[in-house]
Amino acid sequence: MRWRFMLSPPSDGALNMAVDEALMERAARTGEAVFRVYAWASPTLSLGRNQRAKGAYDLDAARTLGIDIIRRPTGGRALLHHREVTYCVTLPTESPDEAATSYSFINEVLLTALRRLGVRAERAGAAGVALPPGLRPCFDVPSQDEIVVGGRKLVGSAQWRRGGALLQHGSILVRDDQGLVAALLKDAAEADTPRAASLGDALGRDPDLGEVAVLLRESLVAETGATPTDLDGAEVAQDAARLRATYVDDAWTWRR
Repeated sequence: MRWRFMLSPPSDGALNMAVDEALMERAARTGEAVFRVYAWASPTLSLGRNQRAKGAYDLDAARTLGIDIIRRPTGGRALLHHREVTYCVTLPTESPDEAATSYSFINEVLLTALRRLGVRAERAGAAGVALPPGLRPCFDVPSQDEIVVGGRKLVGSAQWRRGGALLQHGSILVRDDQGLVAALLKDAAEADTPRAASLGDALGRDPDLGEVAVLLRESLVAETGATPTDLDGAEVAQDAARLRATYVDDAWTWRR
């Protein structure tokens, strides 16, 4: 499989999701896989594809705090994108069985990069649980095989498979801002958020996007044995502009 690597500048949430989906379409069309690393232009709460959200969040509080809200194409629970490194992997798939294999492979790329950075990261054991969509935040409890440090979740990931391609993207926390999710929930009973792990806590410093991107690229080379070529954002800009309309539409964001 031919791999490409893409480092994107910070963008708004709708465009970030549109680019991820555009890369997924591209994987199905070209047979190429892409590893993308990016950031967010402003703090953004992303809702899982099937998560109940209508009427659950205080939109005035979100505006006051300067937090945008979008809904992802992937499943899972809500998380706040702010001080983090976000990754996205898209690749062609032939069967549902490849989803689990791809998840394990991507996690290995992430773990290799994190360990090279100096983080003692590992996979969560069998005690981890698979949580259904709900208002509890993504970083509440690690599921089995998710990446943790000291038992606390460091990376939150989600997958979507459609039309012969797979998209997996996720958040690697630089600092734990997930407690801000509580300020947006109307139901205080859902608001207690355990501390998540973060690169800042693990390293005693905050690595920047470029430093982590270099290590992720090196890790991808180590795991695949192939050197990826760069992918310019211009190659997916037209598709991303078309798909962005979905992610700015309230009918999608608040569909349930």
